[in-house]
Amino acid sequence: MSQENNCCRVCSRGLYSCRWRGASESKRKQTCCWFSVVTLVSLLSLCWLYICLVTFNDREDVNWQGFTKLKRWVNWFMVVIIISAVLTSYCILLLLFALLQVALGEQLDLHWLHKIFLFFGVTFIAFGVTGISLQWPQEWPTVPLSLQATAPFLQFGVVGALTLLSPFVFQGFHTAKNVSKVLIAVAFVAVSAAIFLCPLFIQSPCLIELNELPEKPKLFGHRGAPMLAPENTMMSFNRSIACGVKAFETDVQLSKDRVPFLMHDNVSEFLSRTTNVKEKFPDKRFTYSANLTWEELQSLNAGEWFLKTDPFRSVSQLTEEEKETARNQTIPSLLQLLNLAKQHNISVIFDLYSPDQESDTNDTVSTILRSGIDPSLILWLPPAERESVNLTAPGFIQVYNNEEEMIKKGGDHLNVKYNKMSTEKIRNLRSKNVTVNLWVVNERWLFSLLWCAGASSVTTNSCHLLKDMDSPDWIMGQNKYILIWIAVDALSFLIMATLYIFQSLCHKGGTERKRNNTSAWNEKELSPFLPTG
Repeated sequence: MSQENNCCRVCSRGLYSCRWRGASESKRKQTCCWFSVVTLVSLLSLCWLYICLVTFNDREDVNWQGFTKLKRWVNWFMVVIIISAVLTSYCILLLLFALLQVALGEQLDLHWLHKIFLFFGVTFIAFGVTGISLQWPQEWPTVPLSLQATAPFLQFGVVGALTLLSPFVFQGFHTAKNVSKVLIAVAFVAVSAAIFLCPLFIQSPCLIELNELPEKPKLFGHRGAPMLAPENTMMSFNRSIACGVKAFETDVQLSKDRVPFLMHDNVSEFLSRTTNVKEKFPDKRFTYSANLTWEELQSLNAGEWFLKTDPFRSVSQLTEEEKETARNQTIPSLLQLLNLAKQHNISVIFDLYSPDQESDTNDTVSTILRSGIDPSLILWLPPAERESVNLTAPGFIQVYNNEEEMIKKGGDHLNVKYNKMSTEKIRNLRSKNVTVNLWVVNERWLFSLLWCAGASSVTTNSCHLLKDMDSPDWIMGQNKYILIWIAVDALSFLIMATLYIFQSLCHKGGTERKRNNTSAWNEKELSPFLPTG
């Protein structure tokens, strides 16, 4: 088999260009342009996949928005993750084949089918970014926040990738003409310097010594333990007790006959996601809680949906007995939850969804006081009638969702979304003895980061996973990190310098051999015409 048609060349050429028998005659500028496109789309797909992975913590928000629009509960976020992973894998493989083409001296003639797939990939990413910006803009702060947990390791990985790619850059540099050489050299040096020096700008609360690590945040069960049981049911709250939660987080609404009960969904498709209301009352349409009496609410099944939709892909972990218990869950009243909390000395924090805040607040407070629970176990969050609640039940702990309001009212308990507050701000508030609860925190990396920052507690869907964490996923002293950073950069620089010198010598030797061969050929051709002796 000829050198041009050996197995490696044929496979690389075929997979990249779909040309199995020989090189094409494509113009060099056009092929280089498409190589740039492949590189750019690969980087974009990696960034997009990273965004999907770090926002996976809030996947239920996306699924909920999909439900409100399409009236069907599907794990839409997982669909996006799968498509993004396939797209990224495809682009990275295509880039690797392109680099192999360069190493083998083959032309970069990208097949039209790959061009179409790349176009669809860019379109998918564009729709995804637009969708987040328009429908889910509150997620963008999660990306820079995540870099505090991942940036040190991403930098090490990028340094490694730069080192592996440097031989291809050097090869292009040696074969380029003068102007192109300058452009390649300037671009490579600029990119390398940015990558090597970016740790100067990396800040993370986990870059601390072990003896500086704050206390582990307490866990609040978000609607109980919704990964282990149907949300806002007694089974769910009982499962969260086994996780060691310090508070039950829930949502309260009032029935037509003024009974406070637990249910998150309100107004939009009220009851249709988590109960069998459409089967039980097929001829009625319900939009809010006052449409039904407590007796009618109790007649609904609040657990079967969990087994059918498997919202967290966790049903397979349940025993048959647990599945049967889940299948028979009903909507609980607030009084039932208060009795459970009183029995286990667990706090209760809740949102109050109500079209009539004054009346519903009064009835809710009356139910709490009538239960006999210790008032200090009630973390009062609803802001509408706070002054009235303070007068009626001064023992309740007032929790605020706005720092300015908390300071104005002289409070010391704050409850905010995890990406609405910087880690530095969390640390400052904790130093002032302000209790900071952050919601909703499900992923280990995020919990670890907030632990390092000093969060007092987190509201979580995954209490059964976070309870087993004895320490953050990583902590590292600042001095140790600096030493590792310098060592990695220095090793990469030495490897690249060695590769550059080696390739320079090989290129110089090849040039000299070519010159000698040309000289010998010329001498042989001219020898009949040269005088002898």
